[in-house]
Order: sequence, then C-alpha cells, then structure tokens
Amino acid sequence: MSVSSRFLNSILSKKRGEPEETAWTERIKQESGARPSFANHPALAEIRLLTAAAKKLGVGDPFFRMHEGRGGARTVIGGKEYLNFSHYNYLGLNGDPRVMEAAKAAIGRYGTSAGASRLVAGERPAQRELEKALAEVYDAEDCVVFVSGHATNVSAISTLFGPKDIIFHDSLIHNSVIEGIRASGAIRKPFAHNDMKELERALEERRGGREKALIVVEGHYSMDGDIANLPALLELRDRYEAFLMVDEAHSLGVLGKTGRGLAEHYGVDGSEVDIWMGTLSKTLVSCGGYIAGSADLIELLKAQAPGFVYSVGISPPLAAASLAALKIMREEPERVARLNENARLFLELTRAAGLNAGSSCGKAIIPVIIGSSRKSIELSNRLFEAGINAQPIIHPAVEEKVSRLRFFVNSDHTEADIRACCEITGKFRKR
Repeated sequence: MSVSSRFLNSILSKKRGEPEETAWTERIKQESGARPSFANHPALAEIRLLTAAAKKLGVGDPFFRMHEGRGGARTVIGGKEYLNFSHYNYLGLNGDPRVMEAAKAAIGRYGTSAGASRLVAGERPAQRELEKALAEVYDAEDCVVFVSGHATNVSAISTLFGPKDIIFHDSLIHNSVIEGIRASGAIRKPFAHNDMKELERALEERRGGREKALIVVEGHYSMDGDIANLPALLELRDRYEAFLMVDEAHSLGVLGKTGRGLAEHYGVDGSEVDIWMGTLSKTLVSCGGYIAGSADLIELLKAQAPGFVYSVGISPPLAAASLAALKIMREEPERVARLNENARLFLELTRAAGLNAGSSCGKAIIPVIIGSSRKSIELSNRLFEAGINAQPIIHPAVEEKVSRLRFFVNSDHTEADIRACCEITGKFRKR
C-alpha cells in the first residue's frame, strides 16, 4: 500500500468504519476469465476507495500538488504564490544563474543524456570532475556518483555486505538503507535513535561470529532534524572492528561552518569515516547520489554495484549543475551561516509558540509534531489556505503518535517569512 493510501486509511479509520462496497468493487469481483489487469489489484481498489472517502469527508489530499515554477523560499501553485517550506533547496541554489548556465553549457556540448552505462560508454569530464570535488569535501581518496540517491544506498550496501555479515542501523534510518540491507541478506539490527549505549550493547551481544559489521547512521536526520554523535560512533566502530557509514543526504551544505557536513561540524578528518553517502538533490540542486571513501571502496563499487554497472551514467547537465552548486557552496560560506541562522530562529519561534519541535537542533529541518495523521493533514491544509506550503509526514512514514508537519528552511527565507509562518502555525494549532 502506498504512503498516501496508508495515510488516508489511518485518518479515515478514525471517522468511519471499513468503506462500504461500491459498484466499482462489485464489478471487479464479478469479472472472471478476463485478461489480467492491474485494475483488479487489491491495493488499487483500496487506494480508490480511500481517496473517494477522503474527498467525501472533506479531509483532502496534500500530495502531488503541481508547482508552476522553481521551488525556493516561495513557489507558485495553481497560479498563486505560496511561502514554501517543502523543498530541500537549503542554500537557495535552485535557479541560481551560475548553476543554470553550467547545465546549459553541458547540454550544448554533450546533449541531455550520458548515452549508456559509464562502464561501457565512457565518461564525460563533468562526471569525473564532480566526483573529484566531492571526494575533496570529505577528505576521501575517491568518489562515485549514481543516478539515484535511493539506489545509491541500496546498491552500495548490497554490494559490500552479504549473509555472513551484520548491519547495525539507527531506528530512524532512511528506507533506502533498509532496502539495501534487505538486498544484501545481512543480519539487520536496529538500535534506538541516537542511543549510543544501546548501540554499544548490540555490538557487544551481536558482533561476534560475523565476518563484517557495519554501523549506518544519518548525519542530519531528515524527519527529526537532529544529528548523529560522530565521535562516539568512531570510537565504537574502532572498538568492535566495524565499518561506519554516514548518510549525508541532508548534511552537505547544512552542517559545519562551510557546509562540509558532519565531519566538519565535529572537527573530525573526513577520512576517518569508511563510507560517506550523499545525494545531489538537496544542497546541490540536481538529482542522483554518491559514495565517497577509499580508492579501494570506489574501485569495488564501480566494478560490482548494480546501480552503477547496469545503469546509465548521470546526465552531463545534472553533473555540471551539481558541480557548479558545490563550487558556490565552497566559495560562499555565508549562505550556510544564513541558513543556520534562519533555522535557529524558526526553532526558537516554534517552541515559543508552544509547538513541539521534538529533538531538532535547528540546522535546516524543524518538525512540528502533532501526534495524529488526521490533524497533521488538516493543519497542513489550513496553512495552505493561508498561503503557506508545508507538507505533513504521517503514518507509516513515522509512527502515528509522532505524525507531524515538516518544515525545510533555506538561506533565502527572510526573517519576516519565518515569523509569519511560526505565528500562523501556532495560531492554527491552538484551534
């Protein structure tokens, strides 16, 4: 079942019992001997029933809204401008003229496609230049870029680990990591979010008897906006002879004085971490993912990772856009400072308004925890009516008791934007 359908099921179950049979479902039941069709798929039937019921009950559906321009501090939906807190554009580089010009120049020279797998079709300069620039950010020997952030985790983890290994992961880790562990066949052992004591106990009890062990965390957690304890993780990694992998999807451009991520935040040399993972769709305003680390690690992935070997290479204009954005990030650290100041103010005002921001540290992601999928979506709809675009995060993406709205802050938001959003959210929440 999709996230949106589970959401609808979750909130509608509080308003009514199971949906009644409709003429549509009766027709499906009566059909027999016909050509197989996904129209008869039980999940599709449930999705359509729930969508119809949600419409009838006036709950509304906040998903798949059509944006008519670039997503920045503001966006246009249905011809109306909205204050926007739903995009990852942390340093405001989506639509930056320098980034767009780099993409246009790459299109003019290489076209829009990489043509085929880089293994067989060869490289484009922008692809390797981006990888070298990312490796430098992480003090790593090399880097490899994939065409999908989700596929990066799935492909890398399933290539590097197998059934004889064990993988310890934070309980709030991204779905892509879970899918990668599943594909690897390794034993999966979650530990309570950011709980180093529980991780230590799990390593003590379960590490023995396994060939390889991996610890996986996120640098900046995408749902809660808090950060991993890198020094403690490195100490446990060394003591139990494990590998450490850090997912930097929401860390690059956000953590550290110049945006170099979790290692810079803690003043740790990036080469201390075995596997750095990140995406190109947040700060680097493009699309794709990457792994940075030792030359041996990258050589192995380039030869064996299915998501690289059997996939087309990253499109040259996308690589060029990310490379330009990365260069701007390195040259203009004031963007990172402005982002962090905006997020700090947002967190401060959120809590002053009596809203529950959970464990957010005020770097770029601030949740407003509601504790009900239905109420989360209703608050999102109220804000949308007031000109604020902020998406709900509901069960099963998070537990029902911590359903929430999630606000992404970027460097282009003004103080007035932030104050208005927090004031209106607080007012509507009290109602």
